[in-house]
Amino acid sequence: MLLNWTVMILYNYFSAMFVGPGYVPLGWTPEKSQDCMYLQYCKVCQSYKAPRSHHCRKCNRCVMKMDHHCPWINNCCGYQNHASFTLFLLLAPLGCIHASFIFVMTMYTQLYNRISFGWSSVKIDMSAAKRDPRPIIPFGLSAFAASLFALGLALGTTIAVGMLFIIQMKVILSNKTSIESWIEEKAKDRIQYYQTGETFIFPYDMGSKWKNFRQVFTWSGIPEGDGLDWPVRDGCHQYSLTIEQLKQKADKRIRSVRYRAIEDYSGVCCPVTKGVKTFFTTPCTEEPRIALSKGELILATRGLKHWMYGEKILDSAADGGIRERGWFPRNCVEKCPYDSETDQPVDGEKKNR
Repeated sequence: MLLNWTVMILYNYFSAMFVGPGYVPLGWTPEKSQDCMYLQYCKVCQSYKAPRSHHCRKCNRCVMKMDHHCPWINNCCGYQNHASFTLFLLLAPLGCIHASFIFVMTMYTQLYNRISFGWSSVKIDMSAAKRDPRPIIPFGLSAFAASLFALGLALGTTIAVGMLFIIQMKVILSNKTSIESWIEEKAKDRIQYYQTGETFIFPYDMGSKWKNFRQVFTWSGIPEGDGLDWPVRDGCHQYSLTIEQLKQKADKRIRSVRYRAIEDYSGVCCPVTKGVKTFFTTPCTEEPRIALSKGELILATRGLKHWMYGEKILDSAADGGIRERGWFPRNCVEKCPYDSETDQPVDGEKKNR
């Protein structure tokens, strides 16, 4: 049974790793040229981003139905490998639960066979069993310590990976990805912020958990569709989500604030020279940091108490208007006094009402 768990876990693990999520073809454009106005353009891939696709900085490609980039498989979780990745998250805790049961029963049996009950004390002799039958494999102090350590690993894996499985199943049963759940939350925040009276309906929820489940898990193991066109619910169309993304992108530009660097920053994760609070409150995220030179302009889109996130605007013509995104210390910049957008709050900082 343990070998069966191992084979199934490794099969789904390597499937998720080597099959990959599926990438939007380089240079892809929609069949109807007028649909380009509903899509974002990726300068790296030189193509439009298909519905539900996002560009991964680590894979350096636009990923179809991207959920997240997973360091465990050194790949993205997306359209083609979402089912394999989720099965891996299910089978790993089940195998660990089975192993934990074996460890607990083994240690209980061996300790029970080695306990000596006296008048005033209870002694445990790990040198040899007091009762027959003796174990086929010798079980001494080192084996007990190894079993206890393995039990801790198995229980830890069960809890950690099991929670990830629950999170994945929640988004699958609503036919979403982790990124799309975040987009939906931002849509609600945008509507509430501007009091537009809109109602955002997630277009890919089929209205049934079973139908949503079948969008990812199939008997053939091959997900439905081609990763570019998706079935949508009544009242929505193929570009409902991409239009909302464009609105959020425009909203981000409106809320952004222009800053100028007043100190150099090397781009290290935990800068020692920028203050103790800045050092200990570094953002716990995989998003990059950007190096700053005095006088450079940054367009900040969100911020924390001691850190800010934004895009560094490179003014040289040779750079072609490329922007570097990342985190930087707040005390290294100051707000531009003559910027037309200085009255706008940084994304994440609400207006006072």
